[in-house]
Formats: sequence, structure tokens, C-alpha cells
Amino acid sequence: MKQIQQFTAIIEREGDGYVSLCPQLDIGSQGNTVEEARKNLIEALELFFEVADPSEIRSRLHSEVFVTSLEVVVG
Repeated sequence: MKQIQQFTAIIEREGDGYVSLCPQLDIGSQGNTVEEARKNLIEALELFFEVADPSEIRSRLHSEVFVTSLEVVVG
């Protein structure tokens, strides 16, 4: 049975395009726009779940990922 799960996506500009990363599984992708990078990451995750062995999914999956801001003294 298929189910929907939510994952975190971090998308950042790199050169002329965008790089997307899912930190829970350490899977990334890229695209020419933010939306393309997002869609390509979804595709990469779906392909991973189609072919990965359940033990690989369990070993790669980080169940807790926190995204926050930091204040750092520089200089």
C-alpha cells in the first residue's frame, strides 16, 4: 500500500541553478529553478523508495532533523 510521507527539502542557489537536498535521507538533486529543483528532488526520492531495500531505507533514514537559524560571531 502506498502512503504519503513528508520530508524536509533544503534548496539553495549554486551558480546558475539550484541544488536541493533531503537531509533525512541524504539524497539530492538540482534544477534550473527552485521549482524544478524541488520537483527533481521529489522524483529522486520516489525512485529511491521504488528500488531501495527496506534495510537500506532504515539505515539511511534520520528520523529527527531540525532546521534552525544560528547567530555566530565572525571576525
